[in-house]
Amino acid sequence: GPAHLFRLAGKCFSFVESTYKYEFCPFHNVTQHEQTFRWNAYSGILGIWHEWEIDNNTFVGMWMREGDSCETKSRQTKVHLVCGKSNKLAYVSEPSTCVYSLTFETPLVCHPHSLLVYPTLTEALQRKWDEAEQLLYDELITDQGYKKILKEIFEEAGLLKATEENEVEKQSKKISLEFETVEKCSKEYKQLSEEIEKLRVLLGQHGIAYKGNLGE
Repeated sequence: GPAHLFRLAGKCFSFVESTYKYEFCPFHNVTQHEQTFRWNAYSGILGIWHEWEIDNNTFVGMWMREGDSCETKSRQTKVHLVCGKSNKLAYVSEPSTCVYSLTFETPLVCHPHSLLVYPTLTEALQRKWDEAEQLLYDELITDQGYKKILKEIFEEAGLLKATEENEVEKQSKKISLEFETVEKCSKEYKQLSEEIEKLRVLLGQHGIAYKGNLGE
């Protein structure tokens, strides 16, 4: 991620609401401590540093995942980074069960270019991004194909974690009817057309009528 944010590493910021104290340690974890004298007062991890949230090619937040178990899943927290006069944890909420939302204010993100993803990438990945932009401009890939390339770039850079869904997607690629490039679509169509023609000839040799439209 953005190198200038690394100066937050090793520091922790707390926020007290009602009887709970929340602590956010950038690039480490988020914890919650119930400040009561109850014998079973809760104290636990709401998430461990996992990956970035990227929107419109900008770092918008940090995902802390794989926290303490909560019913059938693990607790997780999204930390929103907003411009502020000082480094402080400003707000905490729980928009859905066991999924927390923290707002962290810092002057480190006030510059309009401070959270851009592109400058943080290696030259090789920047070139890959440039090529994707050109392909999109030339209409050689679809918008969906462009987003997919960006996601792969972010994963390769370690900004996003590859999920199991991605692995499943890779496996099902062979049977997918969605194509990222016009060239790939045309090539696939040509191959399928040739295959249908071979099957039609084969059926004809065995005296079986073929009632299909090759164009379909």
